[in-house]
Amino acid sequence: MADRQEPASGWAPTRALGRAVLLTGLLLVAAVLLGRIDLVVLATPFALGTAYALRRRPTALPDLELGAADAHLVEGTPMTATVAVANPDTVSYDVAVVRTRMSHWLRVEKAGFGGAGVDVSHSGGADRPFVTSVPSGAAVDLELTGTALRWGRHPIGPAGARVAAADGLLVSRAVVTGAVRMRVYPMTEPFEAVEAMPRAAGLVGAHHSRRPGEGGELAGVRVFAPGDRLRRIDWRVSLRARQLHVAATLSDRDAEVVVLLDVLAEAGRSGGVHGAASVLDTTVRAAAAIAEHYLHRGDRVALLEYGPAARRLRPATGRRQYLTVLEWLLDVTAESSPHEPYDQVFGPQLLSSDALVVVLTPLLDERSAQMLARMARGGRFVVAVDTLPAELPVPTDRGWAEVAYRLWRLDRDTMIGQLREHGVPVVRWAGAGSLDQVLRDVARLATAPRAGMR
Repeated sequence: MADRQEPASGWAPTRALGRAVLLTGLLLVAAVLLGRIDLVVLATPFALGTAYALRRRPTALPDLELGAADAHLVEGTPMTATVAVANPDTVSYDVAVVRTRMSHWLRVEKAGFGGAGVDVSHSGGADRPFVTSVPSGAAVDLELTGTALRWGRHPIGPAGARVAAADGLLVSRAVVTGAVRMRVYPMTEPFEAVEAMPRAAGLVGAHHSRRPGEGGELAGVRVFAPGDRLRRIDWRVSLRARQLHVAATLSDRDAEVVVLLDVLAEAGRSGGVHGAASVLDTTVRAAAAIAEHYLHRGDRVALLEYGPAARRLRPATGRRQYLTVLEWLLDVTAESSPHEPYDQVFGPQLLSSDALVVVLTPLLDERSAQMLARMARGGRFVVAVDTLPAELPVPTDRGWAEVAYRLWRLDRDTMIGQLREHGVPVVRWAGAGSLDQVLRDVARLATAPRAGMR
């Protein structure tokens, strides 16, 4: 439909109406000038057809509404969106042309009106016109189904529609609705950690700490002391030693886990849930997996960003905190800054000295390594998780690019070695069991005698 100046009512004549009026007028003028009655007979069907089609003129414009499934949608799962076209008028719309934009991370595979979907994955996707008719006082839904390929808040729309009525002689102006965003949560990779926490702060929890207390983990047998419970007496050892002995146990405690996301740099190209993972993909998915694991065990989990914004999510427990973590992760973006990030927000008033700090970082910025070293020197229990993709492509577009890449790799390996010398374990994220061994080492270091520590 060609764009033209619409009147204030929102409806404008189409070229078909103009041709019908012009042809009728020409035939009548020719009949008068030439005195031919047959031209009048020839013009009569055009005049009557136009008058019959315009007997009921539409007055109301169509209503357009975008909708998206607001469930807990996870990347890689099916998604559904609808574009509803409603006719509030008493006149039917002969033709309604609907078109909408979709994020490229929302792959539309089928689209159609009234559930009659057709395959559009190889024919222009969702950004193609769809045509239907809308009866008076009714609504028709354009259903778009497909797959959510990547986490984030992905826009659907804006959507637009134009309708034609009066047998195609009148066309409405374009009705455009704003975009809506579909929330797609990151896929949590399988993650398990059976290690003891370095310093569990609470008195009751699921972790077997290395400190004596009331728990279920046997630590040995010792001589009875004032305050010991009678049910802890080991009578077999007491009779043999002729002195009361009790079974010593380790306390079960909860822990605070702080997941620190380094958002100073991005590398790699995201290929969605089934493709290659960028630094940000690995960071967000690993953070979701770690948070889910420790929240399921009853621990307190907090999230921090190391970057210009320095966003923070306070520590909490439970399913509500897990849903809050997922919402918080949807807004994670890589943002470089020439200024020094404000890492003073990790002070003792916000970051407990007993907390386990898991830093997800690609180690692409020297400031990230300096931050890790400062936290280790400050007595924090820090574990650095390397999120740089292992399959990062080697640049070959210029002569010295490959040599420069190798030198950068050597410099980065040297930086990782220096971090380990400062007491910061660095481990690559690999899903389940990624942090078990390194967290065991951190737990042993936390309980080692102070004299044996540097």
